[in-house]
Amino acid sequence: MKVLAVDDEPQILRILRASLAARGHEVSTAPNGETALDILAGADVDLVLLDLGLPGIGGVEVIRRLRSWSSVPVIVLSVRDAQADKVTALDVGADDYVTKPFAMDELLARMRAVLRRKGAPDDEPPVVRAADLEVDLPKRLVTKAGRPVHLTPTEFALLELLVRNPGKLLTHRWLLQKVWGDAYGEESHYLRVYVANLRKKLEEHPGSPSLILTEPGVGYRWMAAESDQEPGRAEQDGR
Repeated sequence: MKVLAVDDEPQILRILRASLAARGHEVSTAPNGETALDILAGADVDLVLLDLGLPGIGGVEVIRRLRSWSSVPVIVLSVRDAQADKVTALDVGADDYVTKPFAMDELLARMRAVLRRKGAPDDEPPVVRAADLEVDLPKRLVTKAGRPVHLTPTEFALLELLVRNPGKLLTHRWLLQKVWGDAYGEESHYLRVYVANLRKKLEEHPGSPSLILTEPGVGYRWMAAESDQEPGRAEQDGR
């Protein structure tokens, strides 16, 4: 895998280069947004690790410009842990967001998840399975342990967005606009109600969900595979 690491801290770049190269990846680096965009315009890169606080062109603007001509996966690595920063980066096109300092094992797991999504065929499998749950997208049918689960049209629309983007952090605004329309974006309480309903119907333990995971204040992920779950993330708040 060819990885571009973009950060203005030489120590971070050295760590990323050494750790990823030791695992067989080809790593190039850039100290600022301008250099990163130049590299991306002329090189074949599989994944970008991007800091937000860059000199010159900031990380958010790098993503915005990149998304005008490329769908290469981008994982943000940033010390900024404010919800607004995460939401902005994800809304302009980042695929995931990891807060510094981070464990290398967690970063590698996020990279694998992003690349699995990139490598998936354009036509998603018509049936999604997770443990004893089965979601038949064309037939709009959901079964759990072989028994049908009744979902309202809105519940199914929300579930379909989640299962079609496994492992990807979907922001409140994105989900609201996709399900309820472009006029929505701030009504996160709608999502809390519908996600709670989905968890009651689909999860083995709704109070400690393993399928629909929460990024507090930011959004939700569908995480059917146990190996993709984020270390140390407790999903107890039901948001």
